[in-house]
Amino acid sequence: MRQAFDEMSSTDGAIRPAYETLKQWLASVPQDVLDHRRKEAEFIFRRIGITFAVYGEQNAQERLIPFDIVPRILTKEEWRRLSKGLEQRVKALNLYIKDVYSKRDILKAGVVPEELVYQNPAFRPEMNGQRVPHDLYVHIAGIDIVRTGPDNFYVLEDNARTPSGVSYMLENREIMLRLFPELFSMHKVAPVENYADDLLATLRSLSPHGGHEPNVAILTPGIYNSAYYEHSFLADKLGVDLVEGRDLFVKDETVYMRTTEGPKRVDVIYRRLDDDFLDPLAFRRDSVLGVPGLMSAYQAGNVTLTNAVGTGVADDKAVYSYMPDIIRFYLSEEPLLPNVPTWRCREEEHLKYVLDHLPELVVKEVHGSGGYGMLVGPAADKAQIEKFRDKLKADPANFIAQPTLALSTCPTLVEKGIAPRHVDLRPFILSGSDTVRIVPGGLTRVAMKEGSLVVNSSQGGGTKDTWVLDA
Repeated sequence: MRQAFDEMSSTDGAIRPAYETLKQWLASVPQDVLDHRRKEAEFIFRRIGITFAVYGEQNAQERLIPFDIVPRILTKEEWRRLSKGLEQRVKALNLYIKDVYSKRDILKAGVVPEELVYQNPAFRPEMNGQRVPHDLYVHIAGIDIVRTGPDNFYVLEDNARTPSGVSYMLENREIMLRLFPELFSMHKVAPVENYADDLLATLRSLSPHGGHEPNVAILTPGIYNSAYYEHSFLADKLGVDLVEGRDLFVKDETVYMRTTEGPKRVDVIYRRLDDDFLDPLAFRRDSVLGVPGLMSAYQAGNVTLTNAVGTGVADDKAVYSYMPDIIRFYLSEEPLLPNVPTWRCREEEHLKYVLDHLPELVVKEVHGSGGYGMLVGPAADKAQIEKFRDKLKADPANFIAQPTLALSTCPTLVEKGIAPRHVDLRPFILSGSDTVRIVPGGLTRVAMKEGSLVVNSSQGGGTKDTWVLDA
């Protein structure tokens, strides 16, 4: 793996223009002051309850996601390029999902293999022929971006179901403004604070019928969900009701919320639980998290579900590998943001290559997430590689492989001072019936361990504020 691109310093030690002021500031602030500010940030996070739990861990405790106080900086031009590519990608995702559940032109043309749709566990036959308001399926997308050079940005993953992390983006900015006002005064940083207004405007624009101010609610699985903090945070920021399944009921194919003043109609539900648990009459009968009859109201066109049911058919890692072709098919355009080169282990030639080069590759489960179920070849020992080889041979269709990219690094505060650590970026794209909205920045995730490429919080990764310079 070649040396990683450092976003602050070039190989000759020169500081890139966007980071010049930050570099000077870091050089002027003593280490103990930085350490104190970091502890202050941790104290604030803990006090307001920004924690998460890792499913499957014995004695799983609520954890803080490590927060790095050194911001990541992008230029206005870099962000312009990114946002254009993100908008293109989400537009193609929406067209693909609509097509998959209607005419299936892309399957007939042989661009995407039929088995990737019909054998996909996230494919929902209930959505066949189902019209959704404004023909939009992915209203809130989180597209994971990695960087390998000055002009080299790649899409690593499409999150089209219930992408999380936006609360960290907003809280990171709020804490940075509180702790480092002097640093903000030296930069012209584009705001992210209007995300809540943008999200509410997007959700309201998706109402299935006009004539009145649409009622919006956020549906949560409850307090034991690992992302519950984000659900309650967003409900508070948007000024809408946070509800559980038991708070809603369906009558005459219309969804109502129980309130102290009587039933209140709900027009748009931003749901933060998976398809399987939405409606025990349509999906898992043992679900106590959903709303009986919700799908009947949805199919009658009386409520909008955000994101739409069945969007998971577009966000696994096998479909991801076809996204450049999907963009060309629907938009007749070249992708503005390329994919990471990907080998599909379901294909015999690809599998042979992957098996021959396992120590060099990253191998991921098609439906995996959170950094679990993957092999990072260069960081694995011989026993781990051989164990993964057996997994691949037993079920090749369940895996894709990619080269081990040298993810870019950003200056990060660690115990010994400021050091480079690998990062990725999750911008959030909002698609409404009126427009597409993207706040400048997103959630930067950072691999806090030296040399690690895994940025997921469940694997020890942290987050940092992302600054897009507005000048």
